[in-house]
Amino acid sequence: MLRGGLGALAASAVGGPLLTACGGDDAGGGGGKEMSFWNFYGPADDNGPQSKWFVTLAEQWNANNDVKVKLRYIPGKDYLSGTTLQTAFQSGQGPDIFLISPGDFLRYYNGGVLQDLSSALPAESKADYLPGLLEARSVDGKIYGLPMEIEPLAMYYSEAAFEKAGLSEADLPKTWDQTLAVAQKLTGDKRNGVMFETLPGYYQNFTWYPFLWQGDGTPIKDGKVAFDSPAAVQALKFWQDTIKNKVAPRKALGDGGGDVVSNLGSGAVAMQQSGIWAVADMRTKAKNFKYGIIPHPTPDGGKPATDLGGWAFVANSKGKNPEAAAKFISWALGSTDAEGVERQRQWNTVVKTNVPPRKSVQAAADAKGAFGEGVLKKFVSEIAPTGQPEPRFPPEVYQPIADAIQACQLNGADPGKAAADAAQKIDTFLKTYQGAPIT
Repeated sequence: MLRGGLGALAASAVGGPLLTACGGDDAGGGGGKEMSFWNFYGPADDNGPQSKWFVTLAEQWNANNDVKVKLRYIPGKDYLSGTTLQTAFQSGQGPDIFLISPGDFLRYYNGGVLQDLSSALPAESKADYLPGLLEARSVDGKIYGLPMEIEPLAMYYSEAAFEKAGLSEADLPKTWDQTLAVAQKLTGDKRNGVMFETLPGYYQNFTWYPFLWQGDGTPIKDGKVAFDSPAAVQALKFWQDTIKNKVAPRKALGDGGGDVVSNLGSGAVAMQQSGIWAVADMRTKAKNFKYGIIPHPTPDGGKPATDLGGWAFVANSKGKNPEAAAKFISWALGSTDAEGVERQRQWNTVVKTNVPPRKSVQAAADAKGAFGEGVLKKFVSEIAPTGQPEPRFPPEVYQPIADAIQACQLNGADPGKAAADAAQKIDTFLKTYQGAPIT
């Protein structure tokens, strides 16, 4: 069972209005007999385990309820980095149920489209979640999203690539300088030594934050901008140096920087930052590939850090039947009966690999030995306890940070100037911010 770091999860919140128009998919009234559920898992063409889990979830609900759930699959790239969801809401045609990351929480909360789930969630369910998880998705004590998982980040490495380069476990990098030096030795004509996400979006910010935190940096502190800091400058420079030294690719293969199968598994890179979910991906699609994980390397004098992400189910308060949508979410993710716990164990340790967000699910996973050995044990015992919750910044804070990362990583911008420019934009926004509380 996971101990330590997750108990310190805290709600880091800042945001502002952003949705110009809100509404449901065929919006109106509270008596709709069908609820649309937009997601990037299923029903997918590959009919894989994760797709099947979502399809089965909908089928089980529909068999016992008058208000049915209809899944709409949106490819991951479009959902994560595109504008499909935002455009739908701006045109008043948003889904009844959808998935959001902590990083996108305030876009929708401040836009006025998140349904309060509190009354649909029994006290027993609320108490079952690890401390801080519900608070990170709450405002003024009201819960607006139920987390389905916790996803810490780490560095994956190819055992074969290290062996071919004459490197051993003793060469696994612990510092940023070592990372650059080892990546140089691992880089060849058809392989890069290391890889970080290069596609702009909430995911890239999510993966970069640990390097900021390692130097005790943060975008906002005590309600004021704090991004123009030595920690931000050095983190921007580190990612820039991997591209400048030609040890990292400018573009990832497959579905991007989180896709370990297409990048590390194909031999295109030797080390790659990704999340705990990649364990299941490798198990399913590259089961004979030998790899390991290490914590994020740190700067000189830095502290270990990872980002604890994780998607949540949310309901559209302007949808056809917000109350039924809230009940579905509570049933799907919050049920504490044996069936509900098993459903969550399957999602978090069988069809996908995550850290379970609920105590009862962790206990069930432990009973099956899910985290008893190998990389999953390391994720739970060594990586996750160094984690912080993914910040829930609104676009007006997220975007300047994303621009700074992109400018430095791919366009050779001066990290000091990029950090200062981002800080100025964030400061201007915070002075007039009227959204949910920062803390």
